Amino acid sequence: MTFNSGGFLIFYPIAILLYFLLPKKLSRYSLLFMSCIFYLAWDISLIWLIFFTTAVSFISSHIIERTQKNGVKKLCIVVTLLACLGVLFFFKYYNFLAETLGLAIKELGGGTYDFTLNLVLPVGISFYTFQTLSYVIDVYRGEEKAEKNFATFALYVTFFPQLVAGPIERPGNLLPQLREKNKLTSENARIGLSKMAVGFFKKIVVADILAEFVNAVYNDAAGATGPALVLATVFFGFQIYCDFSGYTDIAIGCARVMGIRLMKNFNRPYKAFSIKEFWARWHISLSTWFRDYLYFPLGGSRCSRLRHMFNLFMVFFVSGLWHGANWTFVIWGLLHAFYRIAGELTYKPRQKLYARLGLVMDAKKERSGETKNIPKGKSVKQFIFDCGRKLTTFVFVCFAWVFFRANNLADVGVLLSALGSGWGDIGASLSSMGLNLAAAIIAVLSIVIMTELDILTEKNEENGEIMHKTSTVYAVWAVAAAWLLLLSVGGASTFIYFQF
Repeated sequence: MTFNSGGFLIFYPIAILLYFLLPKKLSRYSLLFMSCIFYLAWDISLIWLIFFTTAVSFISSHIIERTQKNGVKKLCIVVTLLACLGVLFFFKYYNFLAETLGLAIKELGGGTYDFTLNLVLPVGISFYTFQTLSYVIDVYRGEEKAEKNFATFALYVTFFPQLVAGPIERPGNLLPQLREKNKLTSENARIGLSKMAVGFFKKIVVADILAEFVNAVYNDAAGATGPALVLATVFFGFQIYCDFSGYTDIAIGCARVMGIRLMKNFNRPYKAFSIKEFWARWHISLSTWFRDYLYFPLGGSRCSRLRHMFNLFMVFFVSGLWHGANWTFVIWGLLHAFYRIAGELTYKPRQKLYARLGLVMDAKKERSGETKNIPKGKSVKQFIFDCGRKLTTFVFVCFAWVFFRANNLADVGVLLSALGSGWGDIGASLSSMGLNLAAAIIAVLSIVIMTELDILTEKNEENGEIMHKTSTVYAVWAVAAAWLLLLSVGGASTFIYFQF
């Protein structure tokens, strides 16, 4: 079951009615039951996996909290890591390693061997595995108390709005909210439904439209040309953003109607001045998870310079693997590792150079990943400099998206070799991807409207207002609704991050 399917239009109202109409003791169980139904709609045969990781995490947390022996605590955390990551590794990475091993044996002249198994990747396994791990680790660190009620903890793992593709919630935020029952309020309903509408617009109107042009190029690498590849990659940058942030918006909105607040997962990442800032704005729940449970334990930046670079490398290497069992994702992660390491190594020289040129880089905010770098009354030179930094960051991100979107490494080579072709007849190149004037106008206007919705959402969140209160928002909502009705035709398409 997907958010953009007809089944969800029946499922969600039933879940809401049960939650609000049943007494407090039963509402939690009804929400757990509906969450299980939501997951079972994907594959009933794999429900035991999520139950297994949930049970192991629940039992381990209670043993950790009750024992005074450090050895027992460490044993419990090791068992949890082995159990949860073992399941994730087997279903997600076994065939990847088996194929790599078989290829290596063949290249060495040892014959052809097929070690792969017929495995189905459980939907959402990367997300709920990290969520259960964060809970047990926080209990081990003494930052959280073990949840006494198994049903409440199971609901924390399976809560249907964010079960399949996040955001990856922390126990300190979500568990206390699940223990309580909220009343239906007009404010929560308005904010939640508005957030859902934005998410549906991003997914159905923007992401699904752009997907047609992106697929035309990336699924036919041999026929790609330079202009088509460049435009398809830019389109993919917006497609994956609208697809993933659209899912997050729907998830946040679904939960908000029930009075449950999920964490913010995106913060207009393409306005970033640097790769570091991009990752402070993109998939925030995953970025902060890696920061707290991998980067900091490795030593973070409070170590030697060489070790700091190694820590950055490991975070992005693991991030690449987390996204998929394919060398394209590994290289995508390593590219971002290279960007971040290069940024750190050249930071001081760049800062000195910009200062000589009379330009402001705002070191403190950039290092915290919150660069705004827009001083009041800035000069034309500063404005151009700021735009240049944003554009440069966007170009670097888009180049890495080539590896992320390509079907395999062979296609990457073909696509990159095609970059220099087709520039003599750009019109023909664009026509080959199905992009005529009308389609181009639709695509561009969809991106513009989506950007305006993001800007208005950000402003209203900062001001604590409800989105529908201003006349500007009314106008944008009217246009968004029109586009949604006119363009959302055909069957429901899956969300990109469901494969992770």
